[in-house]
Amino acid sequence: MKKKTLTIKGSIEKPILIDYTYNKENCSNGVVVFSHGFKGFKDWGPFNKIAAYFTQQGFIFLKFNFSYNGTTPENPIDFVDLKAFGNNNFSKELDDLKLVLNWVEKEFPKQEIILFGHSRGGAISMLKQAEDNRVSKVVSWASPSNLLNRLPKGEKQEKWKTTNIAYIYNGRTKQNMPMYYQFYLDCKANAQRLNIEKAVSNMQIPHLIVHGSDDPTVLIDEANNIKQWNSAAELHIIKDANHVFDGCHPFNSDVFPKDLQEAIDITIKFLKDN
Repeated sequence: MKKKTLTIKGSIEKPILIDYTYNKENCSNGVVVFSHGFKGFKDWGPFNKIAAYFTQQGFIFLKFNFSYNGTTPENPIDFVDLKAFGNNNFSKELDDLKLVLNWVEKEFPKQEIILFGHSRGGAISMLKQAEDNRVSKVVSWASPSNLLNRLPKGEKQEKWKTTNIAYIYNGRTKQNMPMYYQFYLDCKANAQRLNIEKAVSNMQIPHLIVHGSDDPTVLIDEANNIKQWNSAAELHIIKDANHVFDGCHPFNSDVFPKDLQEAIDITIKFLKDN
C-alpha cells in the first residue's frame, strides 16, 4: 500500500492539496474521491484510516482539501488562513471538485470515478454528479438536503450585509471563523446550481445515503428528503448514530467505532454491488 501527496491548481488562486492511497496489485474497484465537510479537512479524525481500509478492499482512495477551506499545504490540519475560509463558497468547492476530477481522469483513465462526501462534502458530491457525467456512483454520509435554507434571514442577514462579516465558532479549535457576505451573494446568484432536490431527482447513477438517526447537526429528515426525491437511492440509517458516527479528532484508535464501522461496511458493499 502506498500513499502519495501533491498539489494541483485550485479554482481561483489557492492550491488544492491532494493525497491518494492505493495498492498497485489490487485497485480494480475504482477511484473514490472524498470531499470533507464544513470546518473540515482531508485528514480529520479517522479519514486516513478510512482511506487505508478502502484501499485494502481494492479501491484507490483520494481525498483533498478544498482550496479555500482555511488550511494551507504547509499547515493541512490547522485553520491558519481564516481570510480564505471567509472567502470560501459552494461555487468554489464545486469548481475545485471539477479540477480534482480532471486530474483523476488524466492520472487513472481506465478507472471509474466514485464521489463520496461527508456532510457538506456529500452535498457537493450530489450536486457535482448532476454537472459531470464522469461520475459513476455517489455516496453521501450525514448530508444536508438543502444548502440555502441554512442562510441567515431577517435582522441577522441585514447585519451580515452591513458588516460584511459573520462569525462561526469552532468548538474544537476555539476559533471564531469569519464568513464574508460574498458567501450569501454566491448562494443567491447560483441557487439553481445549488439545488440538491433538482440534482438528486434527475440522478441516473447509483446513490447511497448513510445517516445517523440521532444526528444533531443534520437531522434525519434531510436524508429522508433525499431518498424521497430519488426512490432508486439506497438509504441506510444507523440507529443512535451521531453526525460523525462516533469519529473524533484526533483519532488514535486502531479500531473504528461501531457506528463508523457500520457506515464503512455498508458503503464498501454498496460500491462493490453496483
